Amino acid sequence: MNQKHLYKIRLTIAGVVFTLAIAGFLGTFYPIKIFNIQILPVLQRVITDFSITAVILLIILSVITFLCGRIYCSVICPFGILQEIIGFIKTKIHKVKNQKRLGNFPLKYFIAAIVWGIFIGGSSLVIRYIDPYSLFGSALTLSAVGIAALIIVLVVVMFSDRIFCTNFCPVGTLLGIISKFSLFKIYITKDCVSCGNCEKICLSGCINSKDKKIDNEICIKCLKCLNVCPKGGINYGIAPKNSIKFNLKRRQIIIGGTALLLLGAMVKAGIEIKDKIAEKIKDIILPPGAGDKERFLNKCLNCNLCVTNCPNKIIKKADQNYEAVHIDYTNSFCKFDCNECAKVCPSGAIKKITLEEKQKTRIAMAMIKEDTCINCGICESICPVHAIIRENGKPPVLNAAKCIGCGACKNACYSGAIEIFEIKEQKIL
Repeated sequence: MNQKHLYKIRLTIAGVVFTLAIAGFLGTFYPIKIFNIQILPVLQRVITDFSITAVILLIILSVITFLCGRIYCSVICPFGILQEIIGFIKTKIHKVKNQKRLGNFPLKYFIAAIVWGIFIGGSSLVIRYIDPYSLFGSALTLSAVGIAALIIVLVVVMFSDRIFCTNFCPVGTLLGIISKFSLFKIYITKDCVSCGNCEKICLSGCINSKDKKIDNEICIKCLKCLNVCPKGGINYGIAPKNSIKFNLKRRQIIIGGTALLLLGAMVKAGIEIKDKIAEKIKDIILPPGAGDKERFLNKCLNCNLCVTNCPNKIIKKADQNYEAVHIDYTNSFCKFDCNECAKVCPSGAIKKITLEEKQKTRIAMAMIKEDTCINCGICESICPVHAIIRENGKPPVLNAAKCIGCGACKNACYSGAIEIFEIKEQKIL
């Protein structure tokens, strides 16, 4: 196959993935769950409940990276594709032909050690503020964190196209380490005439055309270099043995050892954060399958996929009271025949419970205020689990053993006689 065709194939796949990502986050079209193959949600599901499906997906993503390098960053990651689109628009507007390429900085290993260490320790509190999947969801749903990240990325892309991916993203750093040993690499052939076109167009700054060297660790496999080379002097495939060198220098050994020590310290810090994170937070109503406030706050990635896909729009974004998504019954209630949030959550923060399990899960508790109740009987007729009893025209009575806290009664009561209270831990009745 002509190497230039690979670039067009990559662009096509990336375009489909990006379109599906936008449609999914906007809650308009989600038949193919592209978010279930994002690195962080997959890892979260493996750690959270050791999902066999997640383990298989993680193995597949690892094998793809071992074979093809960081193709994930240019084909599957929506935040990475977004940066490429912004860079393309910038180039068209300003006609930029050459810009500063910063290459590979060791700082990224320490950033990754901190973020992954706390994550492995059991808390996603830090990683959701830098993970590309979480940031993309936050940006697309207009959360404050996402908007701030988008502004920063706009500024960064103007300076150097994919510097976030190559030198800050913890997912990119992890994939980059694997990519150093990948089977298929970008390499310069003997046909190279040192025109420099590949280096000028390179998004990640991984090409040194003068010395004819390519850093495949930070190469995101955008394949643009293949498309601009006039002589076929750059190739993507199994590199000749004489072009593969893994000579560890003293500096690299020191950096790697320090990063590993930092990783261990951060794992311990993550365990402590996980245990203490929700102590001072008031009880709050969470989506069915969330468990309790501590577990959920440590697992939710704040991608807001459940927010946009909730049909009654009762799931709200993180705020000053709770740093993860949560339920607000002010304007509506939790539909009895819906478990959409459990279906769309890719990370396992909301467990993938069935509709039958969801219908038996207590997420809150109702209370009828006798002094306000006008005895209309609407709450009794609308309660999906028949937890409200009204006999012989007497005021309604709540059977607490049946109540699941869906809020349907509160939403229907026009006298304001029903309140919904938080519970410490969700239970299946």
